[in-house]
Amino acid sequence: MALLLGLLLFSFFVNAVLFVPFINLLYRLRFQRQQQSTRDAFGILTPIFNKFHASKAGTPVGGGLLPLILTPILFFVSILIMHYFWLPITSAYPLGDEIKILLFTFLSFGFLGLFDDVKKTFLLGSEKFFGLRLRHKLILELILAGIVSFWLFSDLKINIVHITNVGILNLSWVYIFFAAFVIVAFANAFNITDGLDGLGSGLLLICLMSFWVISSGILDVPLSTFIALWIGSLLAFLYFNIHPARIFLGDSGALAFGATLAVIGLLLGKELALIIIGGIFVVEAASSLLQLLSKKFLNTKIFKVAPLHLWFQVKGWEESTVVMRFWLAGTILAVFGLFLAAMT
Repeated sequence: MALLLGLLLFSFFVNAVLFVPFINLLYRLRFQRQQQSTRDAFGILTPIFNKFHASKAGTPVGGGLLPLILTPILFFVSILIMHYFWLPITSAYPLGDEIKILLFTFLSFGFLGLFDDVKKTFLLGSEKFFGLRLRHKLILELILAGIVSFWLFSDLKINIVHITNVGILNLSWVYIFFAAFVIVAFANAFNITDGLDGLGSGLLLICLMSFWVISSGILDVPLSTFIALWIGSLLAFLYFNIHPARIFLGDSGALAFGATLAVIGLLLGKELALIIIGGIFVVEAASSLLQLLSKKFLNTKIFKVAPLHLWFQVKGWEESTVVMRFWLAGTILAVFGLFLAAMT
């Protein structure tokens, strides 16, 4: 554990040193949030969202790029150092396959999000090119998630779901579809939640702390090392992301982080704990989905506004108040999720 804590601190230091010049670089590249009339996934204008986010125009996006680059590099260096000094690298799965799945998820969803960020930022002149269309984005996400899910099933031989106090469900090859759904769902749930300064990254930090405890308990060194380095990078990012944010994750960070969080839960066999620990992400995504479907097919709104964090803003809560109270709720859910995980 001392080594992992040291790696966390080292990752934090490296990221913290590089974030200031990185933010300056994003300004020089004009990789910034643009002022526009935002539309939802079905092309309907969102005036309430635009009202609360108008002041954020001009803030650099793409903050997830630095952790996306540094975390895999530091991870490889850490594993090589452990191997060189003959430190035991125990793992719940074949080492190469586990690392392949982790890094492929992290990087592939990150590059997909970066592509979307670039189109939103630099190709605003045409409505056609305002980011990826919903159906295209979901198709690409499903392809990437399908690859990861197939590896989980074929390479790591994972095909069961354990439900506390219920039993073990053997899904056989159906597990591929189940895992793909979980990965895509969490990738988009994180993206939806990451709408206020510090909200998504702070909640993710809480989730990762929980899964770090679980992975350390089963002595999965590669997974624990990856999570430790990722936590260090998130701590550095969060310093610049809390209100008023100097930088945003963008889709490059949001899609990668949400998908990888799901994969960590699947690797640990803690699907139920994942839903509980990441409960705020689940609720945020559910509120947004219900609102979209009701507007599209019922021509009415279930909620005055969605997702949930925006509803609290409309009710009069300050942005920082919403964020901190969501962090508290996320902490309680994380403790409960750890409690359930400890029972299995």
